[in-house]
Amino acid sequence: MRRLLLALPFALLPLAVAHAADEHDHDHEHGSLGAHVHGVARLDMALDGRTLELELDTPAMNIVGFEHPATTDADKMTLALAKETLLKPHALFSLPETAGCTATRQRVESTLFGDKDDDDHDHDHDHDQAGGDATEHEHSEIHGHYQFTCSAPNVLNKLDLTQLFKSFPATQTIQVQLVTPKRQMGAEVRPSNPVVKF
Repeated sequence: MRRLLLALPFALLPLAVAHAADEHDHDHEHGSLGAHVHGVARLDMALDGRTLELELDTPAMNIVGFEHPATTDADKMTLALAKETLLKPHALFSLPETAGCTATRQRVESTLFGDKDDDDHDHDHDHDQAGGDATEHEHSEIHGHYQFTCSAPNVLNKLDLTQLFKSFPATQTIQVQLVTPKRQMGAEVRPSNPVVKF
């Protein structure tokens, strides 16, 4: 399964080139298909046999409305509620019921949740050098990994992201990259058109 997810950046390189002109360039970004842009998230989807995997990468701003470590009780509560919501994949991703998909694993990570981020080690150094304006340049990401086992994967033909948009209204666009045994594709979905058909 990991090979499918790892193959996505290469399989969908034309999509990356098409979007490159629209996005800001940050050398320290996660993933190879896009920069840290508020309002924009990325979802990689791979189907291998009966296993469906989803990888969600999004700026924390889209999910909790801030990117700084939580210090106030209100920020801590916002983070806790967001993490709780993100750990309920059936409440975020609507798959056809006839596919019989059951969530078997879910994991959510972010430096805001206290997780270490090896790719972020340069951020701290840069912020120390920047002095008082460090929070202006801070970029926090939230990464979600979801695995489903589907009893009838052959009927999987769409993914509805309506609930994800409703749960996190600051998310305006989700760039979806999809690999199944039958096709590879990229799509951009918005709240007004939240369904990916494949």
